[in-house]
Amino acid sequence: QVQLVESGGSLVQPGGSLRLSCAASGFAFSSNFMSWHRQAPGKARALVAILESAGRITYTDSVKGRFTISRDNAQNTVYLQMNNLKPEDTAVYYCHTDIWGTEYWGQGTQVTVAS
Repeated sequence: QVQLVESGGSLVQPGGSLRLSCAASGFAFSSNFMSWHRQAPGKARALVAILESAGRITYTDSVKGRFTISRDNAQNTVYLQMNNLKPEDTAVYYCHTDIWGTEYWGQGTQVTVAS
C-alpha cells in the first residue's frame, strides 16, 4: 500500500534551517509528482511546494528564495530544505501525492520556529 512518512521536524530559532524528508513506498515514485503542504494552528492546510515528475517546481510566494524541494528517485524520498525560517513558518508539514485521483498524505511533522 502507499505510504508516506515524514521526518525532520523540530524546534528551531528564527533564521535557522531544517531539512524535512518524506520516504515514499507502494507506488511508482519517479512517475508521480510530490508536494509539501503545511497547516498552521487555526488555518487550513496549504500548498508549500510541488515537484512534478518532469522536474517542474512551484513554490508558494511566501517561501520563494528560502525553501527548496528536491527528490531522490533512487531512495524514493522527497525533501524540503527550509532556510531563513520565520515564526510564521510554524506548522505541521505534510507530504502529499495523488495517484490516479486518489490523494495520499503522510502523518505530518511539526516545525516550530521560535526563540
